[in-house]
Amino acid sequence: MGPAITHPGERTHRQEEADKSMVEHINEPSRPAEDLGFGGVVVQRSRGRFLHRDGTPSARKYGLGRQGLSRGFLRALAAPWPTFLAWTAGLLLLANGVFALGYLALGQALAGTEVLRVDDPFLGALYYSVGVFTSLGTGPVYPVGENALWLTVFEALVGLLAVICLIGVMLAKLTRPRANIRFSHSAAIAPYEGGRGFMFRLVNQSPAELFQVSAQVNLVWFEEINGKRERHFHPLNLERPSVEFFTLHWTVVHPITRDSPLAGVTPEMLREAEAEFLVLITSLESTFSTRVVSRTSYIWEEVRWDARFADVFVNSPDGVITIDVERLDRLDQLPEGATRTPAAPEARSPAAPAHRG
Repeated sequence: MGPAITHPGERTHRQEEADKSMVEHINEPSRPAEDLGFGGVVVQRSRGRFLHRDGTPSARKYGLGRQGLSRGFLRALAAPWPTFLAWTAGLLLLANGVFALGYLALGQALAGTEVLRVDDPFLGALYYSVGVFTSLGTGPVYPVGENALWLTVFEALVGLLAVICLIGVMLAKLTRPRANIRFSHSAAIAPYEGGRGFMFRLVNQSPAELFQVSAQVNLVWFEEINGKRERHFHPLNLERPSVEFFTLHWTVVHPITRDSPLAGVTPEMLREAEAEFLVLITSLESTFSTRVVSRTSYIWEEVRWDARFADVFVNSPDGVITIDVERLDRLDQLPEGATRTPAAPEARSPAAPAHRG
């Protein structure tokens, strides 16, 4: 007897039922709080990292339009001052260059440029354009003809609006409270109190003080449960989840014990599970007494083994305790197998449930 033939319509119906069952399984409320708000569908369907190193999410939203002005404003706020000023100068020169070409296209639209003793007509037109755009004045140069007058009026209005917007963005950058936290380039599985610990370092790069700083670390990876490969979140208990004073640096440590989700972990296990460590740092900024947040993540290939973080303290001439921030990422290499092999504190008792990974 030959195999049963399934009609195309019936196969489609079965596929729809299977998809519906998968979605219902993903949305079931058995683990309501573990996904940190990403949602069950995102957790199971997402591939790659959830957060970029700068803390921005990797997900996207469609249907909201280009939002060019809003995105540009946020990028301007987040950009370093040298980058912001360089882009501002470049855009202003480009805009004035376009207006200067407009005056040249009108022919004899400007008079008095001979007083400037400039042989290049474009430079004379650029001088006039900058004076109109910034409202600083044009000196001996003045427009000739109706078209030149209308172009001058239009540029003056555009320049006024541009200067107002630029001042607003600069004030927002100056007064925006932010946690300028630098995270170590890599995390590490390093020796810790006779066993192992997952750890990374951070330092405040801003002159403003941060206080009441707290850290939250979550592990997200794939696990094989009842024959199904599913992604799950695990909060990691920290040796010290918060500090009141954050004057130098902080090494955040998760001790790997028998109760840790990382008990018995190896580099191969992290790679196979596509592990990612999500980091959330919250603090109060002293200047404005405002709550600020920093985020980052470390994926499995950004975790170093058989190494530990190097000493960051240096001697100062006046005897004041000092650290060298340039040493934040340095690691001291350990003998091979020093942390790749599970330590004794991670061993589970016979009655303890085995890890599902």
